[in-house]
Amino acid sequence: MKFAHIADCHLGSWREEKIRQLNAKAFSKAISESIDEKVDFVIIAGDLFNTSLPPIESLKLAVMEFKKLKDKNIPVYIIEGSHDFSPSGKTMIDVLEQAGLAVNVARAEETEDKLRLKFTTDKKTGAKIAGMIGKKGGLEKSFFAEIDYENVGAEKGFKIFVFHSAIDELKPKDLANMDSAPMSLLPKGFSYYASGHVHCRMTKQIKDYGLVVYPGPLFPNNFSELEKESGGYFIYDNGNLIFKPVDVIKTHSIEIDCANKAPEQINSQIISELKNKKLDNTIVLLRLSGMLGSGRISEIDFREIFKTAAEQNAYFVMKNTSKLATREFEEVKVSTSNIEQIEADLIKENVGQIQIGKDETKLVRQLMTLLDAEKNEGEFNRDFEARIRKDLAKIFEID
Repeated sequence: MKFAHIADCHLGSWREEKIRQLNAKAFSKAISESIDEKVDFVIIAGDLFNTSLPPIESLKLAVMEFKKLKDKNIPVYIIEGSHDFSPSGKTMIDVLEQAGLAVNVARAEETEDKLRLKFTTDKKTGAKIAGMIGKKGGLEKSFFAEIDYENVGAEKGFKIFVFHSAIDELKPKDLANMDSAPMSLLPKGFSYYASGHVHCRMTKQIKDYGLVVYPGPLFPNNFSELEKESGGYFIYDNGNLIFKPVDVIKTHSIEIDCANKAPEQINSQIISELKNKKLDNTIVLLRLSGMLGSGRISEIDFREIFKTAAEQNAYFVMKNTSKLATREFEEVKVSTSNIEQIEADLIKENVGQIQIGKDETKLVRQLMTLLDAEKNEGEFNRDFEARIRKDLAKIFEID
């Protein structure tokens, strides 16, 4: 028996078009490799898409790649992840299943106070596959608690349980605050537990359960994940588990401690490092941190930095300045408990730090009032949003 275990594709997740294309390329590569490996079937353990209603481009990509698998008689067994899930119960996973391109294995029927898992049997291998959906905030835990374990245990053969949850006993330390469930909530006696949701690679044989496998994301889903390693998936081949990295781009990280430095020094340091690197087909990851010695963050010439990277043939430049600070914003002194006065003091303390060529105090007041607006009675969401956009255009004098 040979199958691919893929999870957390998050198609459509990146806002930057060039990175979104890489995400799509990684998905296509994993499917192509699975076909080349002549797998018997493919498991998608949740979060195929980044939302229950993905962009049409992401849906077209999934349809095209799943069609390739279908043409090779390779079934796709899938569950909804926390991002695919919709409270209405209607997702694009249903569309793929109705089109005959995938089988949703998260099936169960209620019997008294229990959920009886329904097994899907793979015709070629005889593998019996059951699953449980993932929900935002770990709310699927209530479903786990209702599983009819006696029914599950009575099923014989090679069994695969597909789920999309973090497990307390397996959770990495850096994800300690992530919603999770105890291992005891999972049904026992499966040969392979195909999971997703936790964005790191883990495999562990658990007594009384079986082999629990997290492949991590197919493609990094944020800045910090890009800094760590490429994504990938697993191939299970008759008891052997092989990790298949999906490398579609190189990355180069530049980390600058900006403490007590001026914007000009930072510019010079970054540009110097960029000019000394070969950056063909490379994403440059620029992380800045620390308290500037002088000047403002806006005085760092990112435009010149991006230009230099482009001259070195960099594919894309991403910056992270979440831990970068400037002394002008370090402290705001407020000595009153009146809300209106606090607002006035905050505006007064900070006005003028960014020159925009308008009466900044008036502009801030207008924006605060507008963004505090609520829907009128009987007003549709689309009309409310259109009204807010129209009023914003007036404030900024945009035609």
